[in-house]
Order: sequence, then structure tokens, then C-alpha cells
Amino acid sequence: MDEEKPGSFTAREALFYHETIRPGKIEIIASKPMATQRDLSLAYSPGVAVPVEAIAADPSLAARYTARSNLVAVISNGTAILGLGNLGALASKPVMEGKAVLFKRFADVDSIDIELDTEDPDKFIEAVALMEPTFGGINLEDIKAPECFIIEAALRERMNIPIMHDDQHGTAIISAAGLLNACHITGRDLKDVKIVVNGAGAAAIACTALIKALGVRHDNVIMCDRSGPITRDRENLDQWKSAHAVDTDATSLEEALVGADIFLGLSAAGALRPEWVAKMADRPIIFAMANPTPEIMPDEAKAVRPDAIIATGRSDFPNQVNNVLGFPFIFRGALDVQATAINEEMKVAAARAIAQLARERVPDEVAAAYGKNHKFGTDYIIPAPFDPRLMEVVSSAVAQAAMDSGVAKAPIADMDAYRLQLKARLNPTSSVLTNTYEIARAHPKRVVFAEAEEDVVLRAAIQFRDFGYGKPILVGRTKAVADKLHQLGADNPGDFEIQNSMDCPYIPEMVDYLYARMQRKGYTERDVRRMVNQERNVFAALLVALGHGDALISGITRTFAQTAREVNRVLDPKPGAIPFGIHMLIGKNHTTFLADTTINERPSAPELAHIAKETAAVARRMGHEPRVAFLSYSTFGNPSGQWLTNIREAVAILDTDDPGFEYEGEMAPDAALNPKVMALYPFSRLSGPANVLIMPGLQSANLSAKLLRELAGNDTIGPMLIGMEKPVQIAPMTAIAPEVLTLAVLASAGVVG
Repeated sequence: MDEEKPGSFTAREALFYHETIRPGKIEIIASKPMATQRDLSLAYSPGVAVPVEAIAADPSLAARYTARSNLVAVISNGTAILGLGNLGALASKPVMEGKAVLFKRFADVDSIDIELDTEDPDKFIEAVALMEPTFGGINLEDIKAPECFIIEAALRERMNIPIMHDDQHGTAIISAAGLLNACHITGRDLKDVKIVVNGAGAAAIACTALIKALGVRHDNVIMCDRSGPITRDRENLDQWKSAHAVDTDATSLEEALVGADIFLGLSAAGALRPEWVAKMADRPIIFAMANPTPEIMPDEAKAVRPDAIIATGRSDFPNQVNNVLGFPFIFRGALDVQATAINEEMKVAAARAIAQLARERVPDEVAAAYGKNHKFGTDYIIPAPFDPRLMEVVSSAVAQAAMDSGVAKAPIADMDAYRLQLKARLNPTSSVLTNTYEIARAHPKRVVFAEAEEDVVLRAAIQFRDFGYGKPILVGRTKAVADKLHQLGADNPGDFEIQNSMDCPYIPEMVDYLYARMQRKGYTERDVRRMVNQERNVFAALLVALGHGDALISGITRTFAQTAREVNRVLDPKPGAIPFGIHMLIGKNHTTFLADTTINERPSAPELAHIAKETAAVARRMGHEPRVAFLSYSTFGNPSGQWLTNIREAVAILDTDDPGFEYEGEMAPDAALNPKVMALYPFSRLSGPANVLIMPGLQSANLSAKLLRELAGNDTIGPMLIGMEKPVQIAPMTAIAPEVLTLAVLASAGVVG
């Protein structure tokens, strides 16, 4: 099934997302230096002539000298867009761009969307076939049946690269994986199961063909369309339906389901009635995959058959049949061996690999995303889409199947090394961040948004609620916030909780609480009351301190230092903790954690050691094995200087503590990050480039973080505030809504803090 959105949102928010920063969702960046005239001469004329001549002499060298071997085209004519119907090629472009983003996010496959303005299969086929020199693979998408069958078959015949219509085969592969596991749990043998398929479109026919390839007997599958079971004596059947016709006495879906083991639904909402489910075999397997509303809701099926195993296409129920489990990794494996096709053997291998993965012990990060320690069973027969193991397991299985079936032009000699390469292609931070959002959704919290009159903050708060991460508490003038909610098109704006410091019922207890903290610091009760009424960060922090909220996000209207001072009047550090800030710099396949970037101006040796331990713990929670470098302008005493003592003593403290991670210092950034420079110091305890950088002081740390944010081109999250007694995050004043939302989710989920 196509990727189900994880929550609701307004049309205005969806449009704003697509137009903000820059229109659309993709861009093209150069993978080689382009700064000098020499660079340009190598990239284009005259240097480009050398690889041109090499490829002309040996076409296989295109995989070595061009991006073709990692480039997939996502192609549609918009005749069947995500269940919206035939809205045309141009209207399909947002979906195709989205598919390209998923290729990159999940499998590091570069992808370009192409929308062809024709409903003529012959013209479509000709246009795509002529592009074979450009792409390493073709992902067909949102093309209506029966044209999709004609187009895919013709292109597979004409082209010598992998072709896959994901609406057909992606759904088939994931549902087949789930079916394998459901049969395993219920003790069924595929060759004996009786299956009813409801629907006879592209996905249904592909699902039926694949389960037969897995071992299901032809005569044990009854496919139904709007006219009922497809039988051999039916007239006017096209070639695709007739391939699955059987002899049966059943004249309706209801009759076909009597005694059936499995229902595969790829049809319409409500097509399966509870009373029909009651007539199925013991422990029935129900795949109700109509989107967005399944053929039967899980609770309705469970009401009549508590012993049923149920899967849907939705993310809010267990066992989601989600195509993103398959297509990125299928193409990854196919591209890596330069496969000439995606054949039946590769699809079967993908299905079996996905099924086997679900049976393995569930990693902690995946279990956390589900909100409980999930394990293989009736509610977990299909892996989660963000399981970090999918890249390695599925891609390698597909690559191996391509080699075994003879369609690989570049076989892989060392599969163990290949699996390690697959692991290294993606940044684990991406998976952990996805898990963090799922943790927030599984355990929603009340997050106080202290500056709710600001558009950036209010957009983040709306998304926080609409995507199910928790309940936003909006701080601001009641009418001003309510008016902005209407302006931004929030659903049910009256349902938002707005807290106004001028009329909040909690003011008396806030004043008493804060006065008890401040009375011996020169503040009168009148001073405190004015502070509560007029300083939004104080008021917002008091909501959290008194239990009327669980976490706090602020920072857009004031500097970090000023916001922190106001919050610190109300909230204390954790016992024994030192508050500090971390910037997380996220690259394509690496993440670097930089600390302390916000609070401690000249940390002592014990403070530096504490910061290192806590930052390493955050790195681990974000999926990385920490390698800590204490940075300095000096590398192991060369040159020496007056600011090295604290760093050396911090390293000595860790030597005594044995913290369980690699660390080294003092060292300059190049000695911590550049393997060539690191080789000059063979005694260094770091096994590879550092990913946790502990800065010697606030000035260098803050300057470095902001320079990297502006110049390096990496995504940056932070500063993330660590060490407060309650979850607090302070966004930079330049933050946009998605950045505020991320910090709010991090605070809510407890991953940092």
C-alpha cells in the first residue's frame, strides 16, 4: 500500500510545507568540487571528453564514471494518483517528488521524477524506453489498469534495466511477507491455504501472482471483482483476470469466504462484512488493504473473530502493509549488481527477507517507537518501516537473488563487505529521529509553547497536535492566539488550550511558588507577581513546574541566554547535573555532536568530563557509538598553552571513571576528524573520526556551531538543552516551524534533556 500519512493536517499546512524554503521537495547538488576553473574544466569541457570516449569504447564504464548506476526515474502519467483518480500528469508531480525523497531517505538512491502527459500506452512506452541511457532503473507509479500491465510488460521486454510498477509489486511483496508470517504463526502450509482476493486491479493481480510464486496453489485462490468470483466460464475477461480464473460453486464474495483461511482485500471501504468474517476458518488471516479506509476495521473483525490476524494499509493499526518497506531496498540491491531486470526471484527474495526480519528480535529503538517491547506475533508480522536493518537485509537478499538468477551484470564478490557498505550508506540518526516521533505519538505529552503568538511557533504547535505527538498548551494573549489559529487554518481552533498570564486561574499558586524561590534573592512579592504576569518564559516554566504541562519550548523572541535566565528562575538542573547545550550536525551518512555550545563559558575539568559523558549518552540514544574528542588548538601538547590544563584533567578523570566509550584529547579538529592527520598519531585511542566534539569554552563552541550551521550545508538540530529537571528546549531565534516542532518532539519523547 502507499505510504499512509501518520496524522491529519490542514490543506493550508500541506501547501505551506510544499512552498516553504524553496518550492517542491527535491533539488540537485553537485557531488564534485565546482569552485575553481580547473574544477569546471574537469567537470565539463575539455575534461569530460575523457570519460565520454571511455564509455563509448566500453558502455559498462558508465556505472563508474556517471551517476547512472545510482539513479532511478519515478515516472507517472497521473491516471491513478494515490486513490484520487485520474488528475493528470502535472497533478501527480508532488507525489512523484515525494517518492523520490523516499528513495533517498531510505536507501540513498538518487531519484528524479518524470511526469508524462499522455494516456496512450504506446507513447508512454516509447518515451520511457528512449531514456534507458540516463537511468539505472525505472519506478512506474500511479498508472491505471490495465494500461499499467501493458506498459510494464513492454518496458521489461525492451529495456535492459530494472523496471517495477510499485503500485503492483511493492504491495505484493510486503503483503506476501506478512502472509508468510501469518501462516507461520497459525501453523498453515502455503500449499494448503484457501485464499479469497477481493479486487482485480493492478495490486490485486500482482499480489495473487506473487503468492502463487511462493507456493499457493492456483485452484486454492478465488479472485473476486465487482461481479463476484472470477470463474473460467465468465465472459469478457481480459487476459490478466483470466489468468487467475478458477472453477468454483461460489457466486459471491460471501459464499467464497466460507471456510477460507485468508482474505486479501485490495478493493473498497466496507467491502468485508463482519458476518462474513464469522464464516471463515479458525484463526482467519485478514489483509484489509483498501486505503484510507480498509474493507473492514480491525475492531469490527476482532469483535466476531478474536482469533484473527489482521493487517491494513494504515499506520495507526498493527501490521501496516507499507510499500516503503520494499521499493527503496529492492532498487538498492538491483542497482548495486547492475541487474537487467527485477524478476520473480528477486521479488520472492525480498518478501522472504522482510518476513524473516520480523521474526528476529526487535531492536530497542524499534520497540520504543511502538511504545512497548514488541516481538514477533499476531500484532507484529511485518517490520516497522523505520527498522534500520531493512537496508542491509532486504537489499542484500535482492542482490543475491539477482546474481543467482543470472540478471546481475556486476556480481558482488564479498557479500559480507557489501552488507557493511549498506549499513554505512545511511545516517542512523534519521532512523532514530523517526523512532523519536513514534515514541512521542505513543506517549503523548503536554508541551507548553511559550511564544504562541508567533507564526513559526504556532505552526509547529498545530502540527504537534495534528500529527498526534501530544497536546500543545499555547501561551499568549487569548484573542491574538485564537485569531492566528483561524488565520493559519487550524482544524477545530477552539479545541486548543490557551493560557494567558493575565487571567490564568493558576496565577495565585504560581506567585506563591516563585516567591518562595525568589524571596531571599532580593525580590518582593509584588516583583514576583509582575514577573509572572509579564514574562512569558517565567509564566510558561511555571506551568511545567506546577504540573500543568510536561515540557517547554521557547526561544524564538529572545536570545538563548535571556530565555535560559528566565527559565532558570523557575526550574532547576537535575540533581548532580550541569545544564549545557548540544548542536547535532547531520550529514548524509554521519552525525557530529558539538558541546557545550550554549551555557558554560569556561568549564572546569569535572564539568568537561560530565559534558562528555552526557553528550556521549545522547549520541548513543541517537544510534551512534560515541568517539569523543576534547578539542583544542593544541594536539597532544604541540603547541602548548595556558588553556590546556582543564582539558588534560578532564581526560584524566575519564581515565579513572572508565566511561565505556572511546575518548581522546587534547587535539585540534583535524587530528580528531581527518584520517590522514589522525595517522600521524598512531597512539591515539580513537578508532575512527570523532563524532562527539567537546569544546574547551563557550566562545569557541558557539562560534563553531553557528559557522557550521551557516557554511557547512549539513542539517542542524539544536541547540538541544541537556540537564534540566523538566524537559526544556530553547530554539534559536532564526528557527523555522519544522525545527521548532523537532525540538518540541525531542522534549516530549525524552530522547534528550
